[in-house]
Amino acid sequence: MAGELFKAMAGVDLMHVPYRGAAPALYDLIGGQVQVVFDAVISTLPRIQSGELRALGVTTAARSDVLAGLPTIAETVPGYEAVIWYGVGAPLGTPADVIAKLNREFNAALASPKIKSQLADLGSTPIVGPPEQFGAFVKSETEKWEKVIRLSGTKVD
Repeated sequence: MAGELFKAMAGVDLMHVPYRGAAPALYDLIGGQVQVVFDAVISTLPRIQSGELRALGVTTAARSDVLAGLPTIAETVPGYEAVIWYGVGAPLGTPADVIAKLNREFNAALASPKIKSQLADLGSTPIVGPPEQFGAFVKSETEKWEKVIRLSGTKVD
């Protein structure tokens, strides 16, 4: 979907080639069967560092500390941003005190220097905050990617 967003915003024509995971896509990129892959830093970083892959840009709004000097795609295509994110959810109806405790504990863990350092080494930045902030983020991401899916003409098989 990051490639579909890039296509729409940059006005370029790329052919989407579906893969069953990062590894096969990266093997084909290294082997020259495909010319570009939009993938997570965690998957590509070792191959970038070894020289097997040449990174062209990061899809986040800000430059990556782990790939110093690499521009963001937004520096060429203003407004472009595609991030891979993870979150923790709970079933509807979970008591508010349980949600508050889980949120407090996860935020504390993600704010610890050890965890922040380990995530930074993988090219990731933890974001901490209240459940309402995460809910608003999920809502905005859902709306954004629904538009990209509609623009791309993607159909579910």
